[in-house]
Amino acid sequence: MSVKRSRKLARFIVGTSLLVVIGAGFSAAAHSSTTGVKADKNAYVTIVVAPGETLWSIAGLAGGNAADVVSEIVDANHLTSSDVHAGQKLLVPVQ
Repeated sequence: MSVKRSRKLARFIVGTSLLVVIGAGFSAAAHSSTTGVKADKNAYVTIVVAPGETLWSIAGLAGGNAADVVSEIVDANHLTSSDVHAGQKLLVPVQ
C-alpha cells in the first residue's frame, strides 16, 4: 500500500471515529434531558399538527388513556369540535 493511500485511509478512519463519538455524545445528551423528569400534573407541550393527524392519533402518541387525553387536549385548547388541521398548534398534556 502506498504512503498516500495509507494516509488517506488513516484520515478516513479518524474522521469516522470522531463522527461516531460525536453522535454518541449527542445521543447521551438527548437521553439525559428526557429521563428523570417528572411531569407536572398541568404540564403541556406544544405540537404542530401534521397532515393526516387526528386528535385520537395525537392522544395515542401522548400515552395514557386516549379518551382522557383527547378530552384534555380539547379543554386545554378550547376546541369546539374534534376537527384539527395541518399546521395547527395544540397544547398536549405530558404524561
